[in-house]
Amino acid sequence: MATYDVIIKNGTVVTAENTIEADVAIKDGKIIKVASTIEADSNETINAEGLHVFPGVIDSHVHFNEPGRADWEGLETGSKSLAAGGATTFFDMPLNSTPPVIDKENLLKKRDIAAEKSVVNPMFWGGLVPENIENLKELHENGVIGFKAFMSPSGIDDFNNADDATLYNGMKQIQSLGSLLAVHAESTVICEQLAAEKQANGQTSARDFVESRPIISEIEAVRRVISFAEATGCKLHIVHASSRKVVQVIEAAKKRGVDVTVETCPHYLSLTVKDLEEQGGVAKCMPPLRDQDEVGELWEALKNGEINTVGSDHSPAPADMKTITDNYFEGWGGISGAQSLLNILLTEGYFKRSVPLEKIAEVTATNPAKIFNLPAKGSIAAGYDADIALVDLSESFTLEKDDLFYRHQHSPYVGRTYQGNVKQTIVGGKVIFENGKIK
Repeated sequence: MATYDVIIKNGTVVTAENTIEADVAIKDGKIIKVASTIEADSNETINAEGLHVFPGVIDSHVHFNEPGRADWEGLETGSKSLAAGGATTFFDMPLNSTPPVIDKENLLKKRDIAAEKSVVNPMFWGGLVPENIENLKELHENGVIGFKAFMSPSGIDDFNNADDATLYNGMKQIQSLGSLLAVHAESTVICEQLAAEKQANGQTSARDFVESRPIISEIEAVRRVISFAEATGCKLHIVHASSRKVVQVIEAAKKRGVDVTVETCPHYLSLTVKDLEEQGGVAKCMPPLRDQDEVGELWEALKNGEINTVGSDHSPAPADMKTITDNYFEGWGGISGAQSLLNILLTEGYFKRSVPLEKIAEVTATNPAKIFNLPAKGSIAAGYDADIALVDLSESFTLEKDDLFYRHQHSPYVGRTYQGNVKQTIVGGKVIFENGKIK
């Protein structure tokens, strides 16, 4: 019997701590050894010469919409797209699937479907809505990674946004469970009033839509929910911050001792209002894209350690739902981007802005594993799960529509050229993606 199942030889191993030339030995889905040279027998040897060996991306923010809206995406196509982008684990949000994951029954339904269809490791958020505080304990006991609430309307009829009383009481319960709350933080009052004023005046351009959801709307909501975190002791995670101004509010709270972390997304690190104007609905999201100066400031925040995680917020929809003619207040707000997360960070971060590879591994794998209590994931070291992405940093490619594994092959990233191509993705020691194909 072979000593190891797989040995990855001659690669450059990247972790949050360092980058080294090393071999990686795998057995029974686990990394057994990382050393400069491993000479032993194995069932399979992967020659990673010229490749960088990253911990698999943990995408903590996706909407795969199954069951109920699998025509928008689905767990099979969504997970395949992640594998093609070097991701090995995802956390699926509780809404967009219908019924949403706001009780044990619906969590178990989604889990069963994922066990059948997903090619990477599936994990699930539970929802916090006004109707389900009594269900939070059973969701936690059945393995949700955490809870998600919207402070403004979600756009989905069966997933209501949480008013302040729901947030406060839900956070008390979540704190008692030792879990955390992730929040979509935009002010309902600010956004709804501005949107009504704009539309009443016939102002419906891309810029008008962006101005109706200003950065101050995020800041107001973040300040409010942080105050609830301070009052309840609940661990808090702010998702999709679109501006460093938002991040700075969170950074100040961290310095006061609040247990709060923050995510941004690839689209806020690479796209601007100009892309929304030029591409239309395919680039519409909420919070909306910002201007180029905000993109630059977000990168500085990431390099400075102010941003904890980067998640794709993959929120797809059929093309007819993304079509916008002259009214940008119409059309689904969500970007298809799960397949491109690592490519964007490497191209826009490492190559264009000298963001260290270690920092990219940190925000895509190590920090998500730490924040969400996954001690066997997020790094390449003995004892960790063998969830790995092999990337050729010397190879550039232009993303074509036909490269996408999404159910609907549209994305604002199509037509862009990226430096750094995922060659293989390994989940639990098994190669599931290789050279453009799911195995």
